[in-house]
Amino acid sequence: MDRLRADAVQDIRFARSADGVGIAYAVHGSGPPLLIDACWLSHLQFDWESPVWRHYLVELGKVATVIRYDERGHGLSDRGVTDHSLEARVADLEAVVEDAGLGPFALMAMAQGGPVAIEYAARHPERLTRLLFYGSYSGAQAAATPEELELLAAFEALIKVGWARPTSEFRRVFSSMMIPGGTEEQMRWLDDLQRRACDTETAVISRAQRQVSDSTWRLPALDLPTLVIHSRGDQMNEFHHARHLAASIRGARLVALDSDNHIVLADEPAWPAFLREVTDFLEADRAAPVEADAPDVAALVTPRELDILRLAAAGHDNEAIATTLFLSVRTVERHLQNAYAKLGVSGRSARTAAVARLLSRA
Repeated sequence: MDRLRADAVQDIRFARSADGVGIAYAVHGSGPPLLIDACWLSHLQFDWESPVWRHYLVELGKVATVIRYDERGHGLSDRGVTDHSLEARVADLEAVVEDAGLGPFALMAMAQGGPVAIEYAARHPERLTRLLFYGSYSGAQAAATPEELELLAAFEALIKVGWARPTSEFRRVFSSMMIPGGTEEQMRWLDDLQRRACDTETAVISRAQRQVSDSTWRLPALDLPTLVIHSRGDQMNEFHHARHLAASIRGARLVALDSDNHIVLADEPAWPAFLREVTDFLEADRAAPVEADAPDVAALVTPRELDILRLAAAGHDNEAIATTLFLSVRTVERHLQNAYAKLGVSGRSARTAAVARLLSRA
């Protein structure tokens, strides 16, 4: 699998949630917007060169403008947070959407992000083009087996005892369940991610509150294109959760991946199957018709402004654009402000709105 190009750039930004908590999010790639609802463990910078996540970032960035964020208390988001309720997490997602200035977008829920995505979709159906679930559920205890409930209690004890230890034998339990087919390098990276993503107290508190988050009752009301993807042998979130999602959402399509990994790895046959399904599912967004009264961006801006907007659409920040075009950062900023004025966009969402206008004509 190709590494992220040396000149690839992710644009890291910060949104402010309803209760004032700062939520870090990152944007990269090009194409229709795909917002990835935060999963249990993430660190925007650490994930960028991950031997476990890198192939997702590379390939999804080729077909979509990918927006992903660190959960409250995790990664680059504000730490020391005690409210990890469903309501707070939905507010975080809403804050990222508003700060990024997203128009209609596709939403992918990974793992524990399922209840949040379902709640958001139920409240804001007009904001979404489609909904994806990957290794996820509507509620951790929804249709849970007695064995799963026992495991949930055992996991809490493991976190309290071993999360912060310098050696990784306790954290390796989680890594082995997430990627049983992983290499030693990949296992070590997941071991390390657990300590980097959050401290022990946050791991315990956030996990306890996520366990009682349940949006199952919302499922029958959802009415938008939905794809449910899940590994048959997933040990973190068993496959019956996927069947439950697909059976409860009108018209949802279920894809079972031939894998035991919760996070499908780059060198297994299930990976190209996953990528093909997601790419095909997003194709309708890539081919979405442009409104008849929307003027062509190229007809409104200068060639230099258009070059800068194209680089912005590819995920470059102002400094990277300046380096690529041999300009000063100040000159890039001036060209962008001129382009925003011509396109009639302003405020914190001006960049995203301008890029969306450009991509709609691509």
